[in-house]
Amino acid sequence: MTTTFDRTRLRDVHLVPLTAYRSDGGLDTEKQREHVNRMFLAGLKVFLPAAGTSEFHNLSAVEVLEIVRATRQGTGPHAAIFAPVGLQIGHALEIARGAADAGADGLMFMPFAHPYLSDAGIADYYQSVMEASDLPVMMYKKDALPSDELLLTLTNDPRVVGIKYAVNNIHQFRQTVLRDGGKTEWLCGSAERFAPFFMLAGAPGYTTGAGNLCPRLTLAMHQAFSAGEYAEGMRIQELILPIENYRAREGDSFNISMLKHGLKRTGFDFGPPRPPGRALTQAEEAEIDALLDPILSAEQRLSSEMLIAGL
Repeated sequence: MTTTFDRTRLRDVHLVPLTAYRSDGGLDTEKQREHVNRMFLAGLKVFLPAAGTSEFHNLSAVEVLEIVRATRQGTGPHAAIFAPVGLQIGHALEIARGAADAGADGLMFMPFAHPYLSDAGIADYYQSVMEASDLPVMMYKKDALPSDELLLTLTNDPRVVGIKYAVNNIHQFRQTVLRDGGKTEWLCGSAERFAPFFMLAGAPGYTTGAGNLCPRLTLAMHQAFSAGEYAEGMRIQELILPIENYRAREGDSFNISMLKHGLKRTGFDFGPPRPPGRALTQAEEAEIDALLDPILSAEQRLSSEMLIAGL
């Protein structure tokens, strides 16, 4: 019997927390717990540990489960945590079978990194993993496959509580949401650059990586758009955009290293990404420092205002 999950909890900001490494390259679960706890106390309530910005493709199944466990320890019982599954089927099954014990509320199928894909093969893969766990699932679409047709078929399954959609064709997304008719939650997988437009088209929640550096700003952006305060939402989005624009450079290859450098600037050194993650030059670090200054200042001001207001 699939574990019951209130899918309306997904109508929020979903943090992909950065992964902390020790100097020897192994996981630093203590730093991981501390970071997640800071993010939770800042207001984030949905976590996707060990997913894309958390270096999923560089992690063993055992490490994924360790990070999920550290995330639960950092948040306590009140956060929604989805463990990522993907890569070869054995890797996915190992995570699926251990995710509940590690503290996950659900599984999230990562985009496929395979040269020979079809909807038929993807459907079989999904089914095999879902049969290995009682947890509810989300699917993450970042390319043509899985097709929208397959996703719409899958939303008939009550185990499917959400679709994270990261193909940035808003019209296509809107038509697919309308065809679904409310059977599942449709979510933006393209972070703050596209979240406002996805929200208008039917995605009440979105993924964030920038939230590792400015959790209160991205939550304020989400709150503004949810309340229909579009001018305020766009004002906050403009503050956050320099992070997202830098991460997107050269085929998104700065996605992780940019955030890890930013986190180090705030006093939390998580180590560089594992290879083949991109290393930063001194010039790139200086560029990032300059663009982060106003964002981190705005985050600190918002934190102080919330503290004064007792929020």
